[in-house]
Amino acid sequence: MSTTLNAADFAALAPSVPGLLGDIRSDHAGETGAVMIYRGILAGSRDPAICAFATTHLATEQGHLDLLETLLPAAQRSILLPIWRVAGFLTGFLPTLAGARAVYATIDAVETFVDHHYQEQIDKLSSHGPGGALRTMLLVCQADEVHHRDEAREAQDRPAGFGLRAWAWLVGFGSKSAVSAARRI
Repeated sequence: MSTTLNAADFAALAPSVPGLLGDIRSDHAGETGAVMIYRGILAGSRDPAICAFATTHLATEQGHLDLLETLLPAAQRSILLPIWRVAGFLTGFLPTLAGARAVYATIDAVETFVDHHYQEQIDKLSSHGPGGALRTMLLVCQADEVHHRDEAREAQDRPAGFGLRAWAWLVGFGSKSAVSAARRI
């Protein structure tokens, strides 16, 4: 994935869009967590279909993370990244203990949140100049996340029961809380 936006363009753009630095910091933290979710799934699952799903999506999430790292200097990244790594790993690993349905429900919940999170940022950006380049980059990332969500939904063989719905709520709440913290810290 490539973009015409570079770190210098982003540094110049950030002060002109309220909250943009925090948004991109939270995106970086989120993609860090996403990479770890898929690593957690791969560490816990022996199901070939789940492993193939996780391997493919891990590559996409790593690409998003690499892209965000070109924009956001290390000094501006969340200092809570070690926590996001552990939380991400556990968010991926724990559902493998309950099986494929739980893994897919987890990805559905995470990616549903991420879709809305990216849309909020996209709505703030101009479609021209550096804002347009960032907007385009976020649209591409968002489309990938929606694809992951839709793929997870299609793989679920029946509606989630109470336990999975509660877990999905917790995952969504955790994602929202993590974004709030990463924007500031």
